[in-house]
Amino acid sequence: MKIVMLDAKTLGDDLSFSALEAVGELTVYPATKQSEVAERISDAEVVIVNKLKMNETCLENAEKLRLICVTATGFDNIDLEYCRKRSIAVTNVVGYSTDSVAQLTVALALECVMHMREYTDFVKSGDYSKSGVANRLTPCFYELSGKRWGIVGMGNIGKKVAKIAEAFGCEVVCTKRKNEGNLNVVPLDELMQSSDIISVHLPLSQETRGIISRDMLSVMKDGAVIVNVARGAVIDEKALADEVESGRIFAACDVYSTEPFGDDHPFYRIRDRKNLVLTPHMAWGAYEARIRCMEEIAKNIEAFYRNEKRNRVDI
Repeated sequence: MKIVMLDAKTLGDDLSFSALEAVGELTVYPATKQSEVAERISDAEVVIVNKLKMNETCLENAEKLRLICVTATGFDNIDLEYCRKRSIAVTNVVGYSTDSVAQLTVALALECVMHMREYTDFVKSGDYSKSGVANRLTPCFYELSGKRWGIVGMGNIGKKVAKIAEAFGCEVVCTKRKNEGNLNVVPLDELMQSSDIISVHLPLSQETRGIISRDMLSVMKDGAVIVNVARGAVIDEKALADEVESGRIFAACDVYSTEPFGDDHPFYRIRDRKNLVLTPHMAWGAYEARIRCMEEIAKNIEAFYRNEKRNRVDI
């Protein structure tokens, strides 16, 4: 079985691929340009991909291809309709990064609330030593206890964040299609208007693209925090940039509609704002999560060849 991994560098430089090597003949490319995909997968039976687009243009001549393994939960970069026509199976990896993403979600929210960069910079610069004052309490920071934390998308990650938020003493509200269990489900506009902290955990689809619109952002409380660890395109990034630039709200983002974003992206001009925290799509990638991801991919391949539907995307 010939397996081709196209963009290994997006998984970090410290991983072993021994689990994958045990199930087939593995060729690893650290990075692949979109224009190189067709040639590199021309003889592959299995393709492992993270960020590259898999569509008719690059798949049409891959006559031996039987399986595409996405090294993520989301698969919006895969043309599922074309894969269905070609009988190419698609698998993703579910649940491997829940703890990692939840951890960064809370870290980003805490950074916006606590202003740790400014406090540590004050000490590291030597200004604290020169100040002659034992403590510094500006910029003002706040306790999470008693605040309302709104969760947009109550899947596995949203539920994990909810538990952590509750442990801090927050009141948790959420959006969810069905009001299961004891969840406090509210309409999105009410959540946006009433929450002190908002974290977004939605998959990207036609339904969710741009769902956090300019109108939704405009009703946020002054001083509220919004954290996006889902997909960049679920938020109107231009509108969010405008709100941040006005100084009215705090925002933290780990995902972007274009990755990496260039100098034409709305966030580029405001990237140094103190009320904005930007990280390079790292939330999913704790070391333990990446190890689990590789192990799950290997199990997906083995299951496919046993004709089992493990983690197979419904196409």
